[in-house]
Amino acid sequence: MNTAGYLRRLGLPRLLNAPANAENLRALHVAHVEKVAYEALEIWLGRPTTVDPVESAERIIRGRGGYCYHLNGAFSELARSLGYEVTRHSGGVQIRGGEAGVSGNHLVLTARGLPSDDNPGGEWLVDVGLGDALHEPLPLVAGTYRQGPFEYVLRPSEAAPGGWRFDHEESGGFVGMDFVRTPVEMSAFADMHHHLTTSATSGFVRVAAVHRRDAYGVDSLRGLRLTRRGRSTQSVTLSTSRDYYAALADIFLLPLDDVSDGEKDKLWRKVYEAHESWSAGGST
Repeated sequence: MNTAGYLRRLGLPRLLNAPANAENLRALHVAHVEKVAYEALEIWLGRPTTVDPVESAERIIRGRGGYCYHLNGAFSELARSLGYEVTRHSGGVQIRGGEAGVSGNHLVLTARGLPSDDNPGGEWLVDVGLGDALHEPLPLVAGTYRQGPFEYVLRPSEAAPGGWRFDHEESGGFVGMDFVRTPVEMSAFADMHHHLTTSATSGFVRVAAVHRRDAYGVDSLRGLRLTRRGRSTQSVTLSTSRDYYAALADIFLLPLDDVSDGEKDKLWRKVYEAHESWSAGGST
C-alpha cells in the first residue's frame, strides 16, 4: 500500500504522520470524494477489475476512480495504514422502484474510537463510494444531517435488524442504503462484483455514469447528460467527444491519461450509441 502516494493524490501529504482523529478522518473523506470520481468506465473500456483494495488504490493513485468496492476498499486500506480502526460491512443500495435490503451490492465502512464535539461516542459512517451522496462522515447516531444543500437521515434499519439505514435526499440517484453491523472481508463481494461488471441487467453496464461531490452539490454524468445539483439543478447534453472528454477532465478530474486515443474513440462510440438508445426509449 503506497500510503504516501495515496495522500499526495488527495492533496494531503501532511497527514502521513498525523494523529488518527475525527478531524483528520473528515479531511481524508472530503478530499477523497472531491478528488476521486465515482466511475465505472473500466467496464466500458473492457478492462476487468477485482475487489482487491491494493489494486484499487494503485489505480486511484494513477488518477482514476472506481465504484464502491474500489473506493471504499482502497479508502479502508488507506485509513488503516494511518492508524484508524475501520470495519467493512455488507450493504444494499435501494434504487427507485426497488426494495430495501442487504444484497451485498454495496461496501460500507465504519470507524470507531474517534470522539468529537458532535459525536462523543466516536463511531462514524464512512462512505466515499456512495456516488452523489455523502461529502463527509456521519456520526453513527440516528438523526437528520445536512451537508451543503442536501439533507440525509440515518436511522435503525427495518430491512436489516440490528443494522442501519441511510436515507438519501429526495432528488438523489437512489432511495437509500441499508447495512449490517457484521464485519466482512473483501472476498465477500467478489461474486456481486462480477455480476455488476458483466451482467446486462447491471446499471454500470447499461449506463456510463460518473459522479463527483463537493461542498456545494454534486456533478453527475449519465451517458451524455451532464447535471449539476445543488441549491438548483442544471442539465445539458454533451454532443461531441471533445465536450465529453473535456467534462471528464475539467469537472470530474478524470483526464484518462491511462487511455489511448484509440480506446477513447471506441469509448465515445459506445457511450454515444448507448445514450441514443436510452433517449429513444425515454430512459435518460
